[in-house]
Amino acid sequence: MRLDTSCFITLLMSEEITFQRFVERYQAGGVPWDDRLPPPEVVALAAELPPGRALDLGCGFGRAAIYLAQLGWRVDGVDFVPQAVAEAQRRATAVHLADRVQFHAASVAELDFLTGVYDLALDVGCFHALSAAQQAGYAAQLRRLLRSGGHYLLYARLQEVGREQEDGPRGMEETAVLTLFTDGFVLDRVERGVTEMKDATWASAWFWLRRL
Repeated sequence: MRLDTSCFITLLMSEEITFQRFVERYQAGGVPWDDRLPPPEVVALAAELPPGRALDLGCGFGRAAIYLAQLGWRVDGVDFVPQAVAEAQRRATAVHLADRVQFHAASVAELDFLTGVYDLALDVGCFHALSAAQQAGYAAQLRRLLRSGGHYLLYARLQEVGREQEDGPRGMEETAVLTLFTDGFVLDRVERGVTEMKDATWASAWFWLRRL
């Protein structure tokens, strides 16, 4: 049987382009997600839960991970940009939280180096930038790592059904998000809205899910 590698090569090229785009943004400085506090949705959920073990997927500079550590959580943060991970670790050390939060330079779709169980998983804008294959791997890892009854909070950029994003990060259809997490999760609620950045506006949604 002849192996057609064209799709595989295209996938690798797409993932490399995404990686380089994020590396360049961090190198340029002033990334829009570099706020002191995490989004209000993260703050509100953390206020409802007793401290436990948390996983921050696509952690960036670690704002959510460090915030949770300050509340008594033990946190693992994962991001595929080494510069972001190094800065996140520096910030955690600067506020004397290096013993409560650890950052890893890795793909969020390849988390075999982590062992469960986690009480909470967060993703503020990482999942929608992944390829379909990466999203499937991500969902499988989350099923493995999140305990029964554990919470998963996801922010995602949305796109219209059947319409590809013309520029910027990948978006995804809301039905695709829910389909990927049908197995092993229950949706508590979803809040749709519009995200406004300095140079772009797009439809988005927050998803609150729980592990069965």
